[in-house]
Amino acid sequence: MSRGRGALALAVLVLAALPVATAHAAPQARPTLAERLVERVTLDGVNRHLIAFQRIADRNGGHRADPSPGYTKTQDYITDSLRTAGFDVTSHEFTYDRVVIDRAVVAAGATSLAPNPLIGSPDTAVGGVTGPLAVVPADADSGCQAADYAGLTTSGAVALVKRGGCPYTQKLLVATGLGAVAVVFYNHSVGAVGGVVDPAQARIPAVMLGSADGARLTGLGGVSTNVEVRRHVEATVSHNVIAQTRTGRKDNVILLGTHSDSVTTSPGVNDNGSNGAATLELARKLGGSPRINNAVRFAFWGADVPHSGAAPYLNSLNDEQRLDIAMYLDVGPLGSPNGGHFVFDGDNSAGQAGPMPYGSAQIEKTFVDFMTGIGVQTEPAPVVGQGNYATFIAAGIPTGGPFAGIPHIKSPAQAAKWGGTAGIAFDPCNLAPCDNLGNINREILSRNADALAFATGTYAMSTEDVNGVPPRDRRASSRVVWAAVTATVDGERA
Repeated sequence: MSRGRGALALAVLVLAALPVATAHAAPQARPTLAERLVERVTLDGVNRHLIAFQRIADRNGGHRADPSPGYTKTQDYITDSLRTAGFDVTSHEFTYDRVVIDRAVVAAGATSLAPNPLIGSPDTAVGGVTGPLAVVPADADSGCQAADYAGLTTSGAVALVKRGGCPYTQKLLVATGLGAVAVVFYNHSVGAVGGVVDPAQARIPAVMLGSADGARLTGLGGVSTNVEVRRHVEATVSHNVIAQTRTGRKDNVILLGTHSDSVTTSPGVNDNGSNGAATLELARKLGGSPRINNAVRFAFWGADVPHSGAAPYLNSLNDEQRLDIAMYLDVGPLGSPNGGHFVFDGDNSAGQAGPMPYGSAQIEKTFVDFMTGIGVQTEPAPVVGQGNYATFIAAGIPTGGPFAGIPHIKSPAQAAKWGGTAGIAFDPCNLAPCDNLGNINREILSRNADALAFATGTYAMSTEDVNGVPPRDRRASSRVVWAAVTATVDGERA
């Protein structure tokens, strides 16, 4: 064998000894950092932030909505906590169109109620629209098809429809086709949650009531009912709070995003307190200068309304800065009192998410594997709607995250799997005054916070399974070997 071939053979042998990296290599099952973060992020630490959020709401009109003094105090608390943990914190200012409700009323006879108008539905003229109340019988999918209105006079009527079974837009189209002049939805839980309908298809006003208010109307079939909705838009300034570790690759960043505010009708201790508290405690326990391979960025989005917070932030970045984001972990409410353990459906196994960016399925697997390892079953959460995650998915950025469930009804199978009560919402107090410190399932919150800590610690060390970027030690060993190979080959040539 010639000396040149001997050097080449040495190179092949040395390279063969290296671990082989593939596009589908999974992150280490229990990276040291991930283990430490799971230990450090405690329920007591998360709960301490929830207490702070409750007290801020109590001192500021019962809520922490953006814009309000309570929201400003919430941002100040988060900023101070992050700086104490060693982060450089920046405030990203943006302007969004805030919808201001001038008047929203449902009046059936002597009963007058204040609903939430659905986003995308048209307003009424001054004085609203009036017609007899057509009460659609409540079942699992009431109002999803015309047959549900059998025996009711619908032409010129105001339809009362219970939420659930199919999208709002479908129910609105059915009622419109039958001649209704407005639709009043009512929730299956306490809060009068918001909702979105397709503005291109919505031709009559649609509003939402809480379960108790809806129940008050169910016995008023045929009563003359007036629905009036008038809104205007105000340009409103808000801020995202952004903090990033000083260590780790700046061109392969793990971005975690969450809200921490509430609506004006609620202190928002679960929504968005639990997710904000868990993310904040994770940031504090990670610290501003950890020994990590990839930088971790925390974003506390402002203005929890569609297309606000995350969208202006991402739009402010150029193409190279977007490429620097290896993935986006979206953190939804994690402590729903009747909740469960959902993970964003990165592989579209439930058939509702649609195509997801490459790497999303791997993120889902990381969360699912952790939960499986502690004996907890998960379910895929459909990635639908206009949440912050939609902004990153549209940009092709791998996306995933945990979620405890909020407005949907818990099934018997889910109650058997996770405990709790079947037939009621995961969070019956969503957007209501009772979303307070007593509205948290701390066992579920603790598990979800642990899963978030594990995933963050895993990807802070390596994103190889998501985007092919190997960890530092593998890159370093490759460079050492190639240096030795080059020196050997050059020596043989000399």
